[in-house]
Amino acid sequence: MKEKTIRIGTRRSELAVVQTNLVAEALLNTGMGIKTELVLKQTEGDRLLDKPLLEFGGKGVFVTAFEQALLRGEIDLAVHSAKDMPMELEEGLKIAAVLKREDPRDVLVTLAGSDLSGNGEVVIGTSSLRRRMQIQKAGADLWPGQTVRCENLRGNVQTRLGKLAEGNYDGIILAAAGLKRLGLWEDSRYQYQCFDCETFIPAGGQGILAVEGRIDSGLDAVLRLVDDEEARQCLTLERKVLRLLNAGCHEPIGIYSRIKDGKMEVLGMSHRGEETKKIHLWGEVTELDHLAELAARGLS
Repeated sequence: MKEKTIRIGTRRSELAVVQTNLVAEALLNTGMGIKTELVLKQTEGDRLLDKPLLEFGGKGVFVTAFEQALLRGEIDLAVHSAKDMPMELEEGLKIAAVLKREDPRDVLVTLAGSDLSGNGEVVIGTSSLRRRMQIQKAGADLWPGQTVRCENLRGNVQTRLGKLAEGNYDGIILAAAGLKRLGLWEDSRYQYQCFDCETFIPAGGQGILAVEGRIDSGLDAVLRLVDDEEARQCLTLERKVLRLLNAGCHEPIGIYSRIKDGKMEVLGMSHRGEETKKIHLWGEVTELDHLAELAARGLS
């Protein structure tokens, strides 16, 4: 095969670049003579850090610039954290590959040596409604007799950790996947408390890198070589549930799936109106649509 340079679009944050390099490395390792070039872009979501996402367009603010660049032919692929992708992609585009899932859990991050008991009030930084709902519920067990107050927190991982270090929050909630990819998992400045996926349900697609491309890109053969079937099946189910619920970032919804012993396990939570609903389902991997419909029905 003639050597080809594939242009991959990415946000400018350190995590986005690290994640895109994981895709570039996977393409290089296919042995198909692939070269890659990273094309860095700043999105509206990166510029407007003082407002919650739901005030100016939701998840799509991280993706739109790359979809337009794909359609204009300025880039060949774009790498996204799957949980940031909107439910509907621009016409002519598709999720062309899905890498193996990293740790999907949410993590409570506090400064090393800190003890939040006895504070009276625990201030947690997060902009996610899903995380807010679940940490306020978990707080009764974590810090008995204390109230939990959530404050808006956006920005890249380092920005958020910096605000924690400055004392703006008692703790913040981050994705384990990002911390691990950035090499921060062993950082002695912080202490991490991981929540299991059964009690603190992740966002749909959390821990998964999705590679978006044009339907007619001609790259399908090489992208199949880096596509992880299990991660793709889980992402397909999770996005189907979110689509059936018509969910964006405007309401707290968690959905997570995994394959165990050949079966698909699905965990979900939603809070609509005054009611919080949770589901825990099992089904066949070959019946993703049916499982998604059952999950959506249980969460709606």
